[in-house]
Amino acid sequence: MPQINKTGTDNTTPDNTLTRLRVIITAFFALDGFLFAGWVVRIPAIKDQTHASASTLGLALLGVSVGAVLTMIITGRLCRRYGSHPITVICGVLLSLSIALPPLTHSAPALGAALFVLGVGYGGLNVAMNSAAVDLVAALRRPVMPSFHAAFSLGGVVGAGLGGLVAGQLSPTRHLLGLTVIGLLVTAVAGRALLRYEAPAPPDHMRHEEGPERRLDGRTRGLVVVFGLIALCTAYGEGALADWGALHLEQDLDAHPGVAAAGFSCFALAMTIGRLSGTALLERLGRTRTLVAGGTTAALGMLIGSLAPSVWAVLLGFAVTGLGLANIFPVAIERAGALAGPSGVATASTLGYGGMLLGPPAIGFMADWYSLPVALTSVAALAAAAALIGFATRHVAVD
Repeated sequence: MPQINKTGTDNTTPDNTLTRLRVIITAFFALDGFLFAGWVVRIPAIKDQTHASASTLGLALLGVSVGAVLTMIITGRLCRRYGSHPITVICGVLLSLSIALPPLTHSAPALGAALFVLGVGYGGLNVAMNSAAVDLVAALRRPVMPSFHAAFSLGGVVGAGLGGLVAGQLSPTRHLLGLTVIGLLVTAVAGRALLRYEAPAPPDHMRHEEGPERRLDGRTRGLVVVFGLIALCTAYGEGALADWGALHLEQDLDAHPGVAAAGFSCFALAMTIGRLSGTALLERLGRTRTLVAGGTTAALGMLIGSLAPSVWAVLLGFAVTGLGLANIFPVAIERAGALAGPSGVATASTLGYGGMLLGPPAIGFMADWYSLPVALTSVAALAAAAALIGFATRHVAVD
């Protein structure tokens, strides 16, 4: 098995080896986004199939949240014990298999159980592949984390676009079973390559600063939680648009199912573009201004996306929201890691993905209490909150 940085020196890792490893990990990020988007664009059809109300669907979607959050806590420990690479492959297989379960259900409780299993695969894969990416970023000594998240978003664009194309021709069962086959094939190829390599060892200076003996004071832990809350505020919007964007277009604006599916595609494509330019943007504006500008832009875009009476205006609002949210999550994770090392990354990531997964059920309850458009304005409120927190922590996030 090839071993990367086994001696711990900075010059023992061939650049082409790190490049190959970057491509492999990028493939898992893209697969994650592709499978998740394929599921979310079929939510309206599966909602009708299970005869669920908005609040009942929200409770069923909570199954994803519970499965993912519980698994995230465990996955961090598994990665430390067995390594992030084999755990990434195992979770990739589980997510690929579980994506076919939701359309096999015909009641809200059964859907919730299926989504719990899906959440286990989704949460585990996100923690494992992010852990692998963090190790690689440290070895590369370049701020390339946004590029991995860009691959996730691009996978979402492809998955949502494919879902829109086949929505009128294939049943959800056949569509998602096809995604299972694709997921298993990609995992087999990329997983075999990933298992050939051990995770890169951190540079010597990082090993001394972030070793297992490092103790964090209360102020540092608090700051890590603050950056985790920034990640939560923005990931909430991503989860909300993934699960409720298509339903908003189809139910409130009478959009065709194919056009409704394009809503998440617009959001994911804009987020991909924003993340691909993330490194250059950070170098130009710095972290604080990137956080503030992104949160403000997303808040304005989501007000349009949730309240505009025109389908095309809503699609534009979704795209603006994607541009605004694009780099906030990666910046928040990076700042938490700079403050507290790998434990900071784990804490902030769990809070962030918790927001992505807990947001959709909250939207469901608010939709029943008020209306879906009003419920979606909560995305704008939390994006604005992320901007305010980013500004308040400007002296910590030194640019």
